[in-house]
Amino acid sequence: MFFDRVKIEVSAGNGGDGAVSFRREKFVPKGGPDGGDGGVGGSVVFVASRNKNSLKDFRFKKKFKAEAGANGQGYKRHGKDAADLVIEVPVGTLIRDAESDQLLADLFAEGERFVAARGGRGGRGNTHFANSVRQAPRFSKSGGLGENRSLILDLKLIADVGLLGLPNAGKSTFISVVSNAKPKIADYPFTTLAPQLAVVDHYEDRALFADIPGLIEGAAEGQGLGHEFLRHVERCRLLIHLIDGASVSASEALANYKLIRQELAAYSEALAEKPEILLINKLDSISAEQQEDLSETFKAAQLDFSFISAVTREGVDKALELVFSELHELPELEPLQAAEFKVYEDRQQESFNCYEEEPGQYRVEGRAIELLLQQTDFENPESFYFFQDRLRRFGIIDKLKDLGLAEGDTVSILDWQFEFTEDEL
Repeated sequence: MFFDRVKIEVSAGNGGDGAVSFRREKFVPKGGPDGGDGGVGGSVVFVASRNKNSLKDFRFKKKFKAEAGANGQGYKRHGKDAADLVIEVPVGTLIRDAESDQLLADLFAEGERFVAARGGRGGRGNTHFANSVRQAPRFSKSGGLGENRSLILDLKLIADVGLLGLPNAGKSTFISVVSNAKPKIADYPFTTLAPQLAVVDHYEDRALFADIPGLIEGAAEGQGLGHEFLRHVERCRLLIHLIDGASVSASEALANYKLIRQELAAYSEALAEKPEILLINKLDSISAEQQEDLSETFKAAQLDFSFISAVTREGVDKALELVFSELHELPELEPLQAAEFKVYEDRQQESFNCYEEEPGQYRVEGRAIELLLQQTDFENPESFYFFQDRLRRFGIIDKLKDLGLAEGDTVSILDWQFEFTEDEL
């Protein structure tokens, strides 16, 4: 089975907690706070690699979690930052948000990286909270939470040339003689059960060919194997359409050609419009009379074609010259346009949205205040008072009052709810 679409969950590591510590040194009175900061949590990073050609690595493992940052320590010692969790995927992997199906990234080239979930920032130690009034802060900040996401990985192979045809048209044999690939070859339908990539060199030129498993009638609606792989043809610049000219009559060969064209059009109009080179294969088994009949039939249908024998290589070099000549005229492939995607890049942004959900109930949204809440220890009075002070400094209380916030009303931030009192806030 070829795995080209999976759903997974990724979790970045939480940041380490800041330390609450005070200097305890002989002959150093009132040493002051010296709690160090926590380390940054590891992020989840996807990297495109030519060493991968399917998503089979995700067949059984669906959840990936990066490590958390280490906690800070006394003497202002910083907790160790966690290493990123790097996940290799094939070139051509699309990454989508599982909930919205929005495209987040197209890993189009070797080595391209995408940070899917960023690790939580490290919590600050109590050293940062000392001032002329609060000289011995007994609180620190917890590490920020790493991001969690459900993702769809959708592989669409990227190749210069896509090789199409009905089962037993000779595609695998053709690939084997024009490249170093060693596909399985046998005289029965569906020998190729998964797309095969092969590098083809022709003098100074080089191109990536994709052998797409044999299509049959109804492939666009899910018949046979081909429907699973039509998606990969979308990322090819040029198509080679291989026809078996030996096993059927000329009229049947033309009907087979039209059948595949119909399946391409049924799947995608853009797919049907891709430039194509038509090759009639198995010339070594075609009689002179059959060849003449095939020529007349395909010319009458106003189709350009060439005869080849993948077994004896007759006509193959000439066909490759035509392929590379066509490729020189075609534009390079471009990656799909991904949606603007932010993980924790905006965590320093101090913009807030305050609104009334219903009478007497208000909600505050904003990355900075949500992160501050996650890092607050509400069991520690000093930490809680610091949180309240930030609500004032950010202007959130004034905004809520402008909306009608009154004594006894409820203020919600994430899953937390607070009752507003003038004495506390």
